[in-house]
This record gives sequence, C-alpha cells and structure tokens, in this order.
Amino acid sequence: MSQAFFCIQTSVFSGLRSLAAGAGREPTSFHGADGADARGSASNGDHYWWLPFRNALLWLSPPCATLDAVESLRHADSNAPARQPLPFFLRDLCALGVMLFVLIVPGVAVAKEWKVIRFGVDPSYPPFESKAPGGSLVGFDIDLGNAICAKLNAKCVWVENDFDGMIPALHARKIDAILSDMSVTPKRLQQIDFTSKISDSPTRMVAKSGSNLLPTADSLKGKSIGVEQGTIQETYARTYFEPNGVKVVSYQNQDQVYADLKSGRLDASLQDEVQAGVGFLKTAEGQGFAFAGPQIKDEKILGAAAAIGLRKSDVDLKNLINQALAELLKDGTYQTIAKKYFDFNIHGN
Repeated sequence: MSQAFFCIQTSVFSGLRSLAAGAGREPTSFHGADGADARGSASNGDHYWWLPFRNALLWLSPPCATLDAVESLRHADSNAPARQPLPFFLRDLCALGVMLFVLIVPGVAVAKEWKVIRFGVDPSYPPFESKAPGGSLVGFDIDLGNAICAKLNAKCVWVENDFDGMIPALHARKIDAILSDMSVTPKRLQQIDFTSKISDSPTRMVAKSGSNLLPTADSLKGKSIGVEQGTIQETYARTYFEPNGVKVVSYQNQDQVYADLKSGRLDASLQDEVQAGVGFLKTAEGQGFAFAGPQIKDEKILGAAAAIGLRKSDVDLKNLINQALAELLKDGTYQTIAKKYFDFNIHGN
C-alpha cells in the first residue's frame, strides 16, 4: 500500500509541475469542430496541462480507472455516439478528488505490520515486573506481554524506563506500549489510549506493624509518606494529604520507597496493594511492616483497573492486543500466568 501511495504522490507532484509549466498558456477548446472532446485525442494537437496529470490519476485510482475504461470501451464501437463532455467532467472530478486526498491527507492510515512490539516496563514493581538475580526481567506483566506477542507472531522487546517517564517515552516513540501495572484514569485518558483491562488491584498504605496509622490526612498530619513518581498514588497523596500537613516524598522507583521506609526516613508508603503484599510484605525485606488501614477508593484519581497504555493513533495495535487478550482469557493462558504470582483473581470481574 505504501508503494502505491508513493506512486500517487509522485503523479500528483508531476501534475503540479505540469500545471506550473502550462500556467502561462491558454487552454485549447474543450471540444473539436465536430463536438467531440478535444482532450480525448492527441490528433487534435491539444496540449492542455491537465490531460497527462488526469490520466495518471485515473490509472492509479480504481474508481476513476473503471469509469475511464467503461467510457473508452463504449466509444470503441464505431456505432457509438460521439463522446459527450459530461463523462469527461466526471472523470476530471474523480481524478481531482484523488489529488486532494493525497495532498490533504499525507498521513493516510496504512495498517502497520506489528512484527516487533516494544513494551515500556519499570522493573522495580514485583510481582508485576522486576529483575531476577541474573538480570533477566520477570513478573506477571512480562509473562503476559510475551504471551500476547506469541499470539500475534510478534517479537517482544522490553524497554526499561522509570514510571514517570512512560507516557513521554510513548509519545516520543521510544516504546510502542506501556505494560507496567498502569491504571486507567480520566487524566491519563486525555493523553493516551488503553487496551482492555489486564488486572485489578486497589491502592493501600503500608506502615510499621502496630503504628495505628490510617490513610487519612488527620492520621498522617506531621508524618512523611513515600510514593513513586508518576503514579496514581503520588497524585492522590499530593491531592488529599499534602495540603493538610502531610509530607509527601516522591521517589524515582518503588525500591527507593521501601528502602527509606525500612530506614525510618518514612512513616508510611502508598502503592498498589498487590505489589505491596507480594513484592514487599511477604518478603524478608518487609518483616515488621503491615498494611495500615483499609483499601483506598477514588475512581477519579486512582482509576478502576490496569491496562496497557498506547498512543491514540495506534488503533490497529490496540485492536490486535485486545484480540490477543480475549484469546488468552478464553483458552486459559491468562489464568495459568496469573496463578504463578497470585492466589486470587487478579483480573477481577
């Protein structure tokens, strides 16, 4: 398709050059002495600038070419009446339409073959994504992404990125999709698009066991709470806690949040409940800490579920991934992957 589009563009610009060359000439009569269209016959000596341009566009545009072929066949019969100007006028309009389409819509949508999909990932967020001792990427999102690529006969390329730089990297085309436990929120939907849901996990606060802290501004007043930069938890803390005397400290990744929580520089941390439970509290690093208070609900800021982030223009990729996700759920592959990391239904209802 891209080669055909290039051919059309070439013909258009050739026609424009012809237009420039012929701008100073007066076009000859549209009709010969016998009433036939003079532009249809080279024997009439007509050098009207539009003719070669139109003929090229007619040849390249199937609807126009069909109209031209029918008209030519009709007049190939010696008994057929002489050509009338109206069909030629229609063909001119058809060719002109092709020209305008090519010039006005240079970014015409051509379906891309997604043989390689670059997923942006933040490897500081187990069990969704993290690094194994050998340095390889592991986790639920990694396995899910590889399964999606397998369904699409594509190659997965994993691009490590800090979470707060994911959307800028997507817009800069450094990655094709964000697969990093990113929640769908109204604010993010203004910037990017999302696939169908891939997981559902609420937000929850972690603090020292027995601290009796609650995820409210009153309880945390005068305290320090840590969040990862660019997350919905950072937005929530800065919206509801910071204006009421709570010190909100942002970190480049989640590992740094837990490091300062353990050292005592933070009184609490706010993050995804599943990530905190499986990736911290159930590990040796999380000993002496526990969830503090109930789950936090706020659909406007925290969203409702996580999905894969995409550019709004990549509708074809969105459809492909959604189809792959539906197949993975239907054939049980999704459930098999989820059971490796969770002892509950991470997908939700």
